Amino acid sequence: MTQDLDARTQFAIDLARRAGELGLEYFRDLESLTIESKGHQDLVSQADREVELFIRAAIAKDYPQDGIVGEEHASVAGSSSYAWVIDPIDGTANFVRGIPAWCVVIACARDGETVVGVIREPSIGETFHGRRGGGAFINGRPIKASAATSLEEGSVGTGFSNRAEAENIAVLIKKILAEGGVFFRNASGALMLAYVASGRLLGYVEEHMNAWDCLAGMLLIEEAGGTVLQADPKTVLQSGTQVIAGGKGVFSKLQALCSGVFKP
Repeated sequence: MTQDLDARTQFAIDLARRAGELGLEYFRDLESLTIESKGHQDLVSQADREVELFIRAAIAKDYPQDGIVGEEHASVAGSSSYAWVIDPIDGTANFVRGIPAWCVVIACARDGETVVGVIREPSIGETFHGRRGGGAFINGRPIKASAATSLEEGSVGTGFSNRAEAENIAVLIKKILAEGGVFFRNASGALMLAYVASGRLLGYVEEHMNAWDCLAGMLLIEEAGGTVLQADPKTVLQSGTQVIAGGKGVFSKLQALCSGVFKP
């Protein structure tokens, strides 16, 4: 089993890098990019769709028995217990405006439990990866979640979901500030989760995230010694989950702050 997961991890790392290079080609030619709106602050571009098709084709070739769940195209049912969960460009709002804060996200789940996670940030060449039971890394170097015990020691990543009440995140930010903390948002939830895993952020909170945005990052945080609110493996792939994640020393505080704001 370990050998299989190692192979899947290396496959995902290589694929995320190649997909990132394809994304960069579009990023460098934004003037010719076709962009559409899917809803409030929810954009999709030709790059999102083409990069996802590229990733899907590679998975279908190497792991034809596995399922695929992605943001821009319909899910594919597999005959194995594995499903690949992909976001071709997380941070599309940044991407289409020329802001270099976006990433390619590839996770692999077995029976709904994430076992491999890769987040590739092409603009600065960082690859975060982890395998369940195998640790978390950035460009091959081990990473650790923050050891902070107070929100005063750093920043907390915050996400906005158009599936939740807009005022909820504003209330939560006020609570974070009251604890002596500060909030951080770069419009890429997956990238902020990777920053939690690497200790750059104390934690990350969002009332609802889709599986393709959060599964890879949540695994990275766990493998980096942090704590996450556990998702339901029976529903997370199709329905997403609430995300509360952070270093062990601040997780309980983040969870307490969110409990009075986020709906269960």
